[in-house]
Amino acid sequence: MDDLQIADLLQQQHRIVSRRQVLAAGGTDVDIERLLRRHACAPVHAGVYAAHTGPLDAFARSWAAVLRCWPAALAGPSALAVHGMRTPGAGDGRVEVAVAQSRHLAPPPGVRVTRVGRFDEVAQLHLTPPRVRIEHAVLAVASRAATEDATVAVVADACQTRRTTAERLRLELARSPRLSRRRLLGEVLEDAAAGAWSALERRYLVEVERAHGLPTAERQRVVRPGRTVAHRDVDYLGLRTVVELDGRLGHEWARDRWRDLDRDIASAAAGDLTLRVGWRQVLDPCRLAAAVGTVLRARGWPEAPVPCGPRRGLTDEGGSPAPGAGDPPSSRGGS
Repeated sequence: MDDLQIADLLQQQHRIVSRRQVLAAGGTDVDIERLLRRHACAPVHAGVYAAHTGPLDAFARSWAAVLRCWPAALAGPSALAVHGMRTPGAGDGRVEVAVAQSRHLAPPPGVRVTRVGRFDEVAQLHLTPPRVRIEHAVLAVASRAATEDATVAVVADACQTRRTTAERLRLELARSPRLSRRRLLGEVLEDAAAGAWSALERRYLVEVERAHGLPTAERQRVVRPGRTVAHRDVDYLGLRTVVELDGRLGHEWARDRWRDLDRDIASAAAGDLTLRVGWRQVLDPCRLAAAVGTVLRARGWPEAPVPCGPRRGLTDEGGSPAPGAGDPPSSRGGS
């Protein structure tokens, strides 16, 4: 048995190795049995072993699942995790792996197996650990999200962190005709391409700006106050009004508050008024639209916001939240 080859595999695979790899390195089942008797390794799944007898961390469990189902690649929330994305609330704790559509494989304990029709195209088997392409994983997780805001959060996080783009996600969506919630995903990606990079920003775009006939703003406009670079969430060009959308997460630390204040001061120095609103305001879209409309009219907008439906009035003194609106989602929801 080539001990150096096995050592390299263990280093790459988080101390996990498969029987197939041991045999390919010149080992035998007798060698594996000897290691098991000496407690130099421990079984994880059938034909998959850990080079220690302690508990397995997330990476080790991921490698064990992939090697047990080989050829396989991490999929869904498991793939997003190794791509560097946070997926709060996604998945059920099992490691999810993708295999070719033609295979029928009973999943081992703690593993979810997904059959993929374009496995050779989407699986990145050369990466460590192997995983499906991020676009495939993002859409898979977003399509299974419990709520619309959770769907938006997954797509927005992927675009906001620049791990992929709305255009790449659109192309992947076009190649996935059987994906559930395609219509919603198409709308979300259209809004993401327009600059709505979070669940909160999309809520504002759809339920405040569009639904009430406010002027179309420019989103994620890059400005350079002094030596810094900033993105304005919603910029009503020509009306010198900026709306910054602060979600429940992402703007709570003192450093972020100082950064926000610095941005607002820079905008004011340039003659722009900044309205900083959060989930509580966006979840009352009629009242917020009336408030923003009042500011925009004072700064030269010749029109006025319109009611968004026959049962809703338009008032700056209170209103009903959007249908189905409740507490802000617990996933990332800020700018």
